[in-house]
Amino acid sequence: MTATSTAEGMASLRQYMADNPGAVIEDAAREHGVMPRAVLEALPDAMRRFVPGDRFEAVMQDIAGWGEITFIVHTEDAIFEFTGEIPNGAMGHGYFNLMQPKGLHGHFRPQRCATIAFVERSFRGKASAFIAFVNVDGGIMYKVFVGREEGGALRSDQLARFRALVSEPVG
Repeated sequence: MTATSTAEGMASLRQYMADNPGAVIEDAAREHGVMPRAVLEALPDAMRRFVPGDRFEAVMQDIAGWGEITFIVHTEDAIFEFTGEIPNGAMGHGYFNLMQPKGLHGHFRPQRCATIAFVERSFRGKASAFIAFVNVDGGIMYKVFVGREEGGALRSDQLARFRALVSEPVG
């Protein structure tokens, strides 16, 4: 049991995230001895919302229509970034398969997605919005960031779709 798994530790993490809302989620998790999900939950309420992981396929299908985004996989050893379009996907053989031979392609196990976090906050002085797909272990499978205009502002069309996804009733 880490100090952060106690009520006192979680209060400390909440205070840390209130004071440092732009902290890199994975770094804050490592520093506080928790899984990234705990850091997402410690963000101020106004900065994050969660939907159940069973919305995985619907969220991914919607993102496929957004145009250029940034897709990030952050592991202990590397951070991989892909900027481009997410292709359409389909379920097959227990995986959500991205249907594209080049660019971003792969196979996701949606049954491992426990929750989907929608985060809007300032990061390094700029507005930021991303979707974190959180696995059953509390780790982040990957993140999808709302794209930016040439001047650096978030794409308003994507931000509207991001907000619509999180506000849709869970059904």
